[in-house]
Amino acid sequence: MPLVIVESPTKARKLSSYLGSDFKVKASIGHVRDLPKSKLGIDLDNELALTYEVDEDKQDVVKELKKLAKKNQQIYLAMDPDREGEAIAWHIKYLLGEDQKKKPKFLRATFHEITKSAVLAAMDKPGKINMHLVDAQQARRVVDRLVGYKISPVLWRKVRRGLSAGRVQSVALRLIVEREREIKAFKPDEYWEIEVGLAKQGVKTQQLFKDHKAVDPLPAQTLVADLYKVKGKKPKIDQESKAKPIIKDLTKASYQVQEVKHKQRRRHSYPPFTTSTLQQTAAHRLGFSAKRTMRVAQQLYEEGLITYHRTDSVNLSQAALKMAREFVKAQYGTDHLTAKPRVFKGKSKNAQEAHEAIRVTKVKLQADQLLAKSKKFKRAHQRLYDLIWRRFVATQMKPAVYDQTTVLIAANTSKKAAKPNYLLKTVGSVLKFAGWTKLFKNTQDKILPELKEAEDLQYLDINPQQKFTQPPPRFNDASLVKELEKRGIGRPSTYASIISVILDRGYVERVEKRFQPTAIGTTVNDFLMKHFDEIMDYDFTAEMEEDLDRISRGEKAWKKVVKVFWEPLAKKIKKVIDKAKRMKVPVEKTGEPCPKCGKEEKGELVIRTGRYGKFKSCSRFPDCKYTENLVEKVEGVRCPLCHKGKVVIKKTRWGKSFYGCGRYPDCDWASWKKPKRGDKISAKKWAEIKKKRAARKAKYKKKKRKKK
Repeated sequence: MPLVIVESPTKARKLSSYLGSDFKVKASIGHVRDLPKSKLGIDLDNELALTYEVDEDKQDVVKELKKLAKKNQQIYLAMDPDREGEAIAWHIKYLLGEDQKKKPKFLRATFHEITKSAVLAAMDKPGKINMHLVDAQQARRVVDRLVGYKISPVLWRKVRRGLSAGRVQSVALRLIVEREREIKAFKPDEYWEIEVGLAKQGVKTQQLFKDHKAVDPLPAQTLVADLYKVKGKKPKIDQESKAKPIIKDLTKASYQVQEVKHKQRRRHSYPPFTTSTLQQTAAHRLGFSAKRTMRVAQQLYEEGLITYHRTDSVNLSQAALKMAREFVKAQYGTDHLTAKPRVFKGKSKNAQEAHEAIRVTKVKLQADQLLAKSKKFKRAHQRLYDLIWRRFVATQMKPAVYDQTTVLIAANTSKKAAKPNYLLKTVGSVLKFAGWTKLFKNTQDKILPELKEAEDLQYLDINPQQKFTQPPPRFNDASLVKELEKRGIGRPSTYASIISVILDRGYVERVEKRFQPTAIGTTVNDFLMKHFDEIMDYDFTAEMEEDLDRISRGEKAWKKVVKVFWEPLAKKIKKVIDKAKRMKVPVEKTGEPCPKCGKEEKGELVIRTGRYGKFKSCSRFPDCKYTENLVEKVEGVRCPLCHKGKVVIKKTRWGKSFYGCGRYPDCDWASWKKPKRGDKISAKKWAEIKKKRAARKAKYKKKKRKKK
């Protein structure tokens, strides 16, 4: 009986249902072999020879796989179709064949969707392990290991113990720190926007603006126009003294339609999702972090509901195009279907890795049916699936068509003037054909009254607004992924882990869903920028990613790429250790005296950042070792259980944030999910939740004891 090895138990269960009793399917549960945790594992004096070890918690898995391999001389390696999957297959092949006299026959089966047809087709035409992909993964692992294991100890010596550096993560940190400095250095400029409320002749005088906003909807036969030009030029109103005479003129001016332009505008659908665009859209639309998006997508993929979710490609297979087009035709009619299949071209150079875009595997299965399909699916699965489904189907639908009307309105302050002093502009848009937007919530039409050139209008209201230019916004998941992709830093499959690492290390924190550097993060960035500017350089990091891609295409040898990277870096490390001065992490003062030595030694409490987040300590440390927890409150939210205590943000010993009651231990309510104002939970329900948590904890401990 042939043996099939995959990474996850879910995938194993799915393949077993497709392959039947003729095959034995087993999961490796991810990587089984890696560089050792306790040492470098790279022989820098012996042509970069690598030492791999079987993970301690994978000993039993490998033992079982070896036992099965002796009974099965035909072994299919069916890991994910990317560098990581290829490397897992290569490691397993080595382990299962190393001590056997009669080597089993290893076959590589790759499929980009876990459906019966795709799996059976892959099993019928297996291939070999792609060593170029394995080499690319090894190169990435070695380069990242060298940065982590060689530069991190420098940070320990020169900044603080326990810190670490990362080849790509440190560059992502640089982006966030530089943006924060842009925000702090930003000086706002004043500017004024002026809107005028107008109406056709004979309309009753009324107020169109309330709290500096136009009423919605506008009354019939009225419109709002923006100041467009002053004496034929774009206005620059940067202070109130300039705005006042204009406002005075516009309240007394006579208004006449100068020009009416009608234009048909088409809006085409977006390409299907890549890993990057899925992460960005899920962040915008669903509020998902990159990590959560990838976790939910992985589960949807393993259940055979979407294609492989780590891809740069916007390509769709012929079968997928046919499936989408048949659905659109049946559901919405031929008037919504594009005349020809709509295909998209991507920018990825890696042909062997640019498989298909992310799409659903069964277009007839819609999101509202997902929760009924299986109890393991949650609301998050439904929402992400719906996003992917709509984006995929929309690719084969006709563009939306709008009738756009642009109106220029002259404001005359004097009848004798040859040209109007002021020109106003308004744009209206009416959806004439929904096309692909039928799948999405449309924005409301902005309908203008029927207007003709030279038609007089009457003044109703004016809305002058003093505004100030805003600093660039802090990065969130979507904008950081977009920036990393634009600069060529990292790859789609790594974005989620990049963000997770800098958060877990305490270098940045999420404040209202946006990334803000901590004091320790800023200090680490500044030290690396000062002493290791090359590895922090955006172009250098992007070029390294290109080199890894070249290795995966067989254009470069991985050891040569690593040597070119490492040799100058090794010299730089030695120089920094010998000559660089120690850098202090700045602390935030609270103004509170230290409870232990405040009276005698005038110690003051300051906020420091440690391994598990922020805490208060004495400014005289290490002479005074007083510390206390820093409790962050969720403003305006009371405990859902006792309704008395305020909800506070706490940290686990691993640094992960959760929410709890400020009255602990009198009230022991706690949740990973942020509560909203007015949320309530009964004592009975809370007892049930605690019981379930205790059962999960006991199960985990039992499993851990069994492994030992």
